[in-house]
Amino acid sequence: MAQAGHVTIDGKEYSLDTLPDAAKQNLNNLRGADQEIARLRNQLAITETARAVFANAVRQNLPAEESAEA
Repeated sequence: MAQAGHVTIDGKEYSLDTLPDAAKQNLNNLRGADQEIARLRNQLAITETARAVFANAVRQNLPAEESAEA
């Protein structure tokens, strides 16, 4: 596990203080992208749950099947 002020990339630990500014900016962008992915996954789970509820409501509101007369 990386210590505070350190980051592990491809199994190698780096001090954040020694990274070039471009690498630090890319790390910040990577973290932001990861947070957005997590937010979207959460939103997808909520939306899928709502969809299942709506689909069930549709089924419950369908007209009753009439028995086929022979």
